[in-house]
Amino acid sequence: MTEQEYISQVAKLLEENQRLKAMLGASSENISGNALFKEACNENIRKLTEESLEYQRIQKKHRYKLITAVGNLKIKLKAFLKRRKSFYKFALITYAVLKSGPKSALKRFCRTLGPAQKYYTISKEQREKEESRQFDRDVKFSVLVPLYNTPLKFLDEMIFSVTGQTYKNLELCLADGSDDAHSEVGERVRELQKADPRIVYKKLEKNMGISENTNACIDMATGDYIALFDHDDVLHPSALYENMIAICEHGADFIYTDEAVFESSSRTNITSYHHKGDYSPDALRANNYICHFSVFSRELLEKAGRFNKEYDGSQDHDIILRLTEKAQKVYHIRKVLYFWRSHSASVASDISSKPYCILSGRRAVHDSVVRTTGRECVVTSSKAYPTIYDIKYELREMPVISVVVSVKNGIESLKKAMGLMMLSSYTNLEMIVVTDSKNEEIAEFLKKDETAVKLVDDCNEEDPGKRANLGARAATGKYIVFLDECCDAASVDWIEQMLMFAQREDVGAVGAKLFTADAIHHCGIIIGAGEDGITGRENYNVSVKSDGYVGRIAFSRNTSAVSGECMMISRALFEALGGFDVEMGNELYAVDLCLRLREKGLLNVYASLAQLRFKGALPVKTEEGKKRFVERWEDVLKKGDPYYNPNFSQEKLDYRLK
Repeated sequence: MTEQEYISQVAKLLEENQRLKAMLGASSENISGNALFKEACNENIRKLTEESLEYQRIQKKHRYKLITAVGNLKIKLKAFLKRRKSFYKFALITYAVLKSGPKSALKRFCRTLGPAQKYYTISKEQREKEESRQFDRDVKFSVLVPLYNTPLKFLDEMIFSVTGQTYKNLELCLADGSDDAHSEVGERVRELQKADPRIVYKKLEKNMGISENTNACIDMATGDYIALFDHDDVLHPSALYENMIAICEHGADFIYTDEAVFESSSRTNITSYHHKGDYSPDALRANNYICHFSVFSRELLEKAGRFNKEYDGSQDHDIILRLTEKAQKVYHIRKVLYFWRSHSASVASDISSKPYCILSGRRAVHDSVVRTTGRECVVTSSKAYPTIYDIKYELREMPVISVVVSVKNGIESLKKAMGLMMLSSYTNLEMIVVTDSKNEEIAEFLKKDETAVKLVDDCNEEDPGKRANLGARAATGKYIVFLDECCDAASVDWIEQMLMFAQREDVGAVGAKLFTADAIHHCGIIIGAGEDGITGRENYNVSVKSDGYVGRIAFSRNTSAVSGECMMISRALFEALGGFDVEMGNELYAVDLCLRLREKGLLNVYASLAQLRFKGALPVKTEEGKKRFVERWEDVLKKGDPYYNPNFSQEKLDYRLK
């Protein structure tokens, strides 16, 4: 980072600091007792102050030059090793074996021996088929590419990947902000223009930054749909053809695809694939998982507004948030159609090459939350990755919450459940214990204890759904938490972490992160998959230290269903649905409720920071329950889980490729 960029970074940090202080003052005036939100504000202010001071210290020292020199040395060392291909491959294989084990490493190595080529080439027959297809609509695509000092090799590959599309009704809009020392960029484009008039070129008077340069591309565009494309990346030949299918057959006004990251030298050297889930508003706020390849209608762009230079560095995240907020139909193409080049100066290589992205990303997410929910929030970088964000919403109110605990294992389970409530930072609680009311030991303990507990007789019921319904009937709180007796809190604010999502009007059920001493027990439930093809636990038994595939364990997101072992839901909503269907049996009673919520257009949320330890076994589904569940949800199960990409294993739900 240059000295000028450091000065700019410090200014942004100080500006963010002042904004948070103003927010904290408003929170103090408007919502008394919202202590955790205020604490989050204060913590973020402290971190931002430390960061700004650190940037100022770096400006005055030679440390940055040393870091830059070491970084350049690493790049040269990597290039040196690559020239000795056999040794480089041996080093990569050794690292893969140590990281993920020999079996997994062998599979990954085999995929690099040739199959990657299928991702960016098509047969002559396929090309002829796609080029000859007639669509119901005549849509023109404007592919926007702001240029800046683009290496000619990258420039040629980028341009040819667009002009070689099987769908021909397109224009490539190139706004060139390159400096005078890179005049060859414009010369090369003008040369290619002569062969293909679909290339539209404009030399900008000056480099205005990524957002304004992209807006200059928009000024040049005449198409019905806009496509965002980076100047050093590559498109699959069928990218626009597949987008036409999404537009004509699904009425999509915002479309995105899967993507792959490849080393600078060759597209065959793919380092990672990003197979995405379908549209998830909460995942998008936590992490710009959509990213590339994004295509949207001109009409949608006019509603959402153009690029905003205030978010430079995370300008794509900002505009994708605004576009999807206004979109009528967001559609995901589950195919790798975009190739993101990783080189020394790209974000694909290392986010630290562009640290200003992090701060502008936080601001983009904050502003999105305010727009869509009308609530303030504090956005911080997660422990998993700087551009995966933790969002702490301001609570609208602190209502009574009824915690329904099913106790089957006697007095010790009851004591643990009560301890869980007493250690919680949320105090406006009503505890309802569903147990054998004739148990003298429990009755005697509750008489001595001063904590107000409602005792509900379990009527000798063993089914967890029936026991939960019994407890819910006694609840008077605005929200209900269904809690398994095997849960033990790992965070004092787990209730607040769930409540902040449950208070949103677009949310149905909220689930927590449950884990054992060494493994993940629950971070969402996937439907239409698993060993029985009905449901399965996402990332079940994965190491508790893991953040999961692209950090999915680490951030809050939407999921098809959450477990009844720890679920929060509005009592009014629960009663309107008639409670749990007790005929579904173990596990499926909660999944069925979540799917009924989804039918009503509501989102189910996995709250990653609501964390509890779990000391029990995985529920075993009953044959009768599975039969009833499949009868009700057969069509839904056939479609598969919208948040789980079909390119992954449908049995082992830890995001390993098929």
